[in-house]
Amino acid sequence: MTERRQVGRDSGSGVTGPAARGGRRLRVLARAVGGDRLARAVGGDRGSFTAELAAGLPALLLLLLAGLTAVNAVSAQAGCLHAAREAALAAARGADGSAEGGRAAPPGAAVSVSVDGDRVQATVRAPVRTLGGRLPRITVVATAVAAVEPGAHEGSG
Repeated sequence: MTERRQVGRDSGSGVTGPAARGGRRLRVLARAVGGDRLARAVGGDRGSFTAELAAGLPALLLLLLAGLTAVNAVSAQAGCLHAAREAALAAARGADGSAEGGRAAPPGAAVSVSVDGDRVQATVRAPVRTLGGRLPRITVVATAVAAVEPGAHEGSG
């Protein structure tokens, strides 16, 4: 009367562990109700992992490309912020802020510097290419403000 349970691999489905025990229970129930043909139909889940992998792999690849694009955009944003700070500080000291910012900016970035009274504002815009290639580019922008140093723009006026 004691039923002995097999631990490990189920010989029919290739599944191990709790899922195999659940599948065995279904086949035992199907065999009791409808015979061996129904028991084989219930246990016929071969190839399901391959189908799930084929369906999930494109989504996983898309997620990977989106993550790498985000990392690339954050890196470009940090470079733009560094270039904007350099440009604002150089312009606040009386030097050419656009040239200083251009040296520190990421490739393809546009640097603009404006002096308004006792403030200098530098803005750096850089395009970020998405890793898919066919998608539109993302533009990151960074702005820095610095106070004009006393005597910096007196000789240029």
